[in-house]
Amino acid sequence: MSTPATLPWFAAHEFRLAWRDWLAMTTGGRKVRTVVLILVLAAFYMGLHALANVLMTGWIAAGVGPDKPTLVLITSTGFLFFTVMLSQALESVTRAYYARSDLDLILSSPASSARVFAVRTAATAFGTIVLSCLLASPMINVLIWHDGPQWLAAYGVLAGFGGIAASLSVMVTVGLFRTIGAARTRLIAQIIAGVVGAGFVIGIQAVAILSFGNMNRFSVLQSPEFVAAMPAADSLLWLPARGAMGNLGAMLTVLLVGLGALAGVIMATSGGFATHAIAAAGVSATRVQQSASTRPFRRTSQRHALRVKEWRLLRRDPWLLSQTLMQILYLFPPALFLWISYGQTAGTYVVVIPVIVMAAGQLAGGLAWLAISGEDAHDLVVTAPISPRAVLIAKIEAVLTAVAVVFAPVLLMVLIASWELAWKTALFIAISASAATAIQLWFRIPMRRAMFRRRQVASRAATISEALSSIMWAGAAVLFAGDQWLAAMPAVLAIIVLIVAWSLSPKGKRV
Repeated sequence: MSTPATLPWFAAHEFRLAWRDWLAMTTGGRKVRTVVLILVLAAFYMGLHALANVLMTGWIAAGVGPDKPTLVLITSTGFLFFTVMLSQALESVTRAYYARSDLDLILSSPASSARVFAVRTAATAFGTIVLSCLLASPMINVLIWHDGPQWLAAYGVLAGFGGIAASLSVMVTVGLFRTIGAARTRLIAQIIAGVVGAGFVIGIQAVAILSFGNMNRFSVLQSPEFVAAMPAADSLLWLPARGAMGNLGAMLTVLLVGLGALAGVIMATSGGFATHAIAAAGVSATRVQQSASTRPFRRTSQRHALRVKEWRLLRRDPWLLSQTLMQILYLFPPALFLWISYGQTAGTYVVVIPVIVMAAGQLAGGLAWLAISGEDAHDLVVTAPISPRAVLIAKIEAVLTAVAVVFAPVLLMVLIASWELAWKTALFIAISASAATAIQLWFRIPMRRAMFRRRQVASRAATISEALSSIMWAGAAVLFAGDQWLAAMPAVLAIIVLIVAWSLSPKGKRV
């Protein structure tokens, strides 16, 4: 056993909590559920490798060399992963300040809060790196298989990017605390995380739509004009790309810069962690001055009152933006494409349907989790003189109505072009949103006190099932819109995902 209150001791403490949380969320103490989940994740992971192999085989066969077009493409793809890293790290660092968790116990102990911050920031960086490596591993592994083991260096570059993302996240969060205060930092940090996570993809797609008339971002990255406008092939800008391609010196440079930046930021900001955490904890205790309403009282039905209550709770939820902003931002490219393509043939609009359907599923899942499982006052709700069924129906209606309001303008633009595409899109929006909501219903469970660190985090099994379901329904939607019988294949896969999600859900502990 290491000495208490030291860095290794806190690191072991964080690892035990993370491991316990992971086992509880993924297995629920049931061996059958563990085996099913492993099989599903393994099949999905292999499927990603097969897809990456299909998409990249032609590019690899043409020869992957350190020429300028290749460096531009690899650097742009790496920057995309970096924005995802930065978005996730920024949200994780913000939650580290605002989630009460075990901070009350640790900050009241004689242990150093600076060490707590150092360990948790390092854990955030580690989690960011692991997630990014998992997302990029299908492409990297396909490159290793076809082009050689030198592409293993790409994992080192991703580790360096993870350190840079975590250090930037800490600097942004601490800077917001010192400039605008704890009351506004959470909101602004969520907006920044959403914009950063989706901004690069949206920007590239917007340029592709305006310049090339399509939503393929690679048409911009591979265009001769874009490549010619970039710096020369010997520029330092391409250092990470050269490192990913097997240049050990470049890879080590990126890795050392990232880890060094993370260590420097932790040392510079760890001293103020306790002050910022206490200020963040006091935000929820601040009283808001309420003014008397001048609106006259109106009799209404119980279901309507419950729906209004759910909409108000969703609007006031402190983590609403982090759950919904990115999905809403991803609707901008389809809307822009519909606007630019107005007057063309209806078949032109088919390319936007999978994006819309997948965004609907993700948005509905996030809102459903906030309304159903993320409720802090569960004990109060179940003691109200209202049947649990009525409360649950009101939550579902509130979520689906919010999704309908968000997607109504996009559907109206599709309707102008084609009535047939509009009703088909609306149908699969409803199916995708309902499936995501159903998954959150199956995984609804009040969080135990022992899981204090995960009260504001959705179940990993539910999140993965929700993502797979949205992807499959999006594929079925685009094939159905094109009048192809192959639409039945992704639809069947989506139903299988729902069956597996139902089998994995904690049926005996639902509320």
